[in-house]
Amino acid sequence: MTLRVLALACTLKPSPAKSSSDLIARQLLDLFAERGATGELVRVVDHDVRPGVEADMGEGDAWPAIRRKVADADILLVSTPTWVGHMSSVAQRVLERLDAELSETDDEGRPSMFGKVAVAAVVGNEDGAHKIIADLFQALNDVGFTIPAQGGTYWNGEAMQGGDYQDLDETPEAVASTNATLVRNAVHLANLLRDQRYPAS
Repeated sequence: MTLRVLALACTLKPSPAKSSSDLIARQLLDLFAERGATGELVRVVDHDVRPGVEADMGEGDAWPAIRRKVADADILLVSTPTWVGHMSSVAQRVLERLDAELSETDDEGRPSMFGKVAVAAVVGNEDGAHKIIADLFQALNDVGFTIPAQGGTYWNGEAMQGGDYQDLDETPEAVASTNATLVRNAVHLANLLRDQRYPAS
């Protein structure tokens, strides 16, 4: 079966505005496609994802539809900009909504996200990428996702200079190499977890 990747781009900019978080997510999806994995990108800010920690926060909440896409995916990619050294509020909300998965289990009692792989991408022109990736991975792992080796990628522009990832003429070699490693390892791990699931007890 073909692996499925869902990218949640957590930019603060609604479509059709250009976004570095959107760009790096699409670049990674292209790399996943080269390895036979089908991908979809959701720009979360375009949807009315309500605050809360439940799977469904009531009428008008867009999260249940996104949640179904997460459930159908083998690999989840979260991309976020850096704001005052932290992930975007949109990314934080995604983590808060994923918290509901702690109480969801499969037919054998495993948490619903067991067997799914999570990776992260961070962009920004200030420090914070390492901390953001650490925070994302801690939260995603708590929910049940598995993190591959070198499953995070990032680009930090020069601080206080206003440069942006989307303004680069080409992807820096170090970022391109890290992106390729992230994708290679995520696909490898997702295939392993598909073939041999975590034990139920």
